[in-house]
Amino acid sequence: VHHAENPAGLNTMSKIHPTAIISPGAELDSSVSVGPYTVIGPHVRIGAGTTVASHCVIEGHTTIGRDNRIFQFNSLGAIPQDKKYNNEPCELHIGDRNTIREFCTFNIGSPSDRAVTSVGNDNWIMAYVHLAHDCQVGNHTIFANNTQLAGHVVVDDWVILGGFTVVHQFCRIGAHSFTAMNSLLFAELPPFVMAQGQPAQARSMNFEGLRRRGFTPARISAVKAMHKALYRDGLSLADAMTRIAGLTAQTPEAAEDVKMMLDFLSAASPQRGIVR
Repeated sequence: VHHAENPAGLNTMSKIHPTAIISPGAELDSSVSVGPYTVIGPHVRIGAGTTVASHCVIEGHTTIGRDNRIFQFNSLGAIPQDKKYNNEPCELHIGDRNTIREFCTFNIGSPSDRAVTSVGNDNWIMAYVHLAHDCQVGNHTIFANNTQLAGHVVVDDWVILGGFTVVHQFCRIGAHSFTAMNSLLFAELPPFVMAQGQPAQARSMNFEGLRRRGFTPARISAVKAMHKALYRDGLSLADAMTRIAGLTAQTPEAAEDVKMMLDFLSAASPQRGIVR
């Protein structure tokens, strides 16, 4: 681990540009590279193999894992855009193997929630993405340019958000779901669902994405049956859930998919509701 020896950042590490400013107390693995004019604060930790390009600001209590690619002009770990915030030591956690393109803003958490904003592993995050305080992003997601998440949003694994998708605070986005460009999410988006519109409405299920991820025809057939129950047959949510629960007996190999859908629907916020 490299601890910066002086506030001017004029160290002998060949992977750290001499114009980078790395605060004493920052912990960078010796394999981390830092580009020109980047500023790294005293409570930042960065793991092996991560590259930070030029003109980035990484501050706050921010922990970044291994083999991330952070492009130029990013702001990571700034205080939340929350008037109630009063300098509490909240955090930003970023996992491994993420790509973070230009002009992204990831804020730390807030004391009114879990106090941590978190990003998992293997995410592909394009330019101008905003993650507000206390957002939780899972693994293998894709956020296209200008995706904007308000505070307290939860994004499960394998989600794809189209360009200019905007998500209301406290919404959850279920695994394997997909939004089209310019979608506005004011409600929670169940797993597998493809949504589009302002506000977003369910259009189909993400069948092509499931095929690419190795879902068998039987599992995809069960997802089609979930779509029919939720969106095609005019059922109440309670009746749709009852029908979905029965799919486990019909297609045992889809049991985990059914459970994921039922768990999501059971936990959906009554204030937000689900995209239907």
